[in-house]
Amino acid sequence: MGASPSKRPSGTTAVGDRYSIGLAPRRHKIRRTGHNGTVIDMTRERFEELVTGAMDTVPAELAALVDNCVVLVEDDPPAGDPDLLGLYDGTPLTERGQGYTMALPDRITIFRTPTLAMCDSEEQVVAEVRITVVHEIAHHFGIDDDRLHDLGYA
Repeated sequence: MGASPSKRPSGTTAVGDRYSIGLAPRRHKIRRTGHNGTVIDMTRERFEELVTGAMDTVPAELAALVDNCVVLVEDDPPAGDPDLLGLYDGTPLTERGQGYTMALPDRITIFRTPTLAMCDSEEQVVAEVRITVVHEIAHHFGIDDDRLHDLGYA
């Protein structure tokens, strides 16, 4: 499947769904508009490989700082939000204090169907998945949407 697991952010994994993971208090999301009228034919397994590959591009210095966070893939975003590409649900590192113990993992969810619907090629899917993964990991580090926009990730 992609590069070695040791390159992934600590405490992170790409898995099939989030049903076994509990709720966390904060939510940030990335959304893009512009469906292309067709959906690229890509298996779930291949899409998960792209998410894993995107995680592997996170610089090792930053990946080592990711704490108590899982990266998940789901086909569809929540009802009523069809253009949602990614969602961070958790407590950012910048807001964790001494009381942050025994907490369920933060969740980064990447949504397959809207990502495939907005892209015209696999190369575009690779680029969009990377942008979405980096965007949601940035929320884990406490970086808000305004700063991400300034950096080109929003």
